[in-house]
Amino acid sequence: MSDGMSITITDGGPYIVRGNVPLFEKRIVRRGGLYVWEDVREIPHGETYALCRCGRTKDAPFCDGGSHKRFKGKEKADRRPYAERCQRIEGPGMVIGDDMRCSLSRFCHRAEGTPWKMLPRSDDPEIRDEIVRAVVECPSGRLSVIEDGVPTDHVPEPAIWVVQDPENRVSGGLYVMGGIPIVGSDGFVYESRGRTVLCRCGVSGDMPFCDASHINNMFRDDRNRR
Repeated sequence: MSDGMSITITDGGPYIVRGNVPLFEKRIVRRGGLYVWEDVREIPHGETYALCRCGRTKDAPFCDGGSHKRFKGKEKADRRPYAERCQRIEGPGMVIGDDMRCSLSRFCHRAEGTPWKMLPRSDDPEIRDEIVRAVVECPSGRLSVIEDGVPTDHVPEPAIWVVQDPENRVSGGLYVMGGIPIVGSDGFVYESRGRTVLCRCGVSGDMPFCDASHINNMFRDDRNRR
């Protein structure tokens, strides 16, 4: 349950995290042809803490209190609910939703292919299971299985993971899970989702959400550490 937890986006500043949300650092690694999470560390924090979203802090992943001085960080994301944003793609055995919100974490890459490539064979129970695994493991929450016309949402325990992506030699976004409410700088409360990735490189075109700009911009949080 995410009771009492929240993430508030400040205007031109950091994310303010309240409610003692567990904070971990994880890296994306490839094993046996699939992408998996590898533990790096549990990050000590207080009941309330501030996470950098400008990409310039010298105290990653936390805001250092001043590096965002000239950071704008205007929120540009579509604020409609997922069910209204997503495209519905139908296969012979299932329907999936796709809202195109992608952090390029690659967990949708399965042994049999991506969900889009597998969908024409979704009348095969094993292929359908692989599609479901891809949907559930996507940190961005881009994909869903549509059941009775309604997108499903897998909701893990609340936590924030600071992502590292050594294969691409970059640092990724903030994987937020568990339906933690995200409050915009103007007070708008984004739809609660089980999984989403927030930008922390400062250059996403879909603020506050990650759009994988950290890869092209070669964002590395360790370059800014003291």
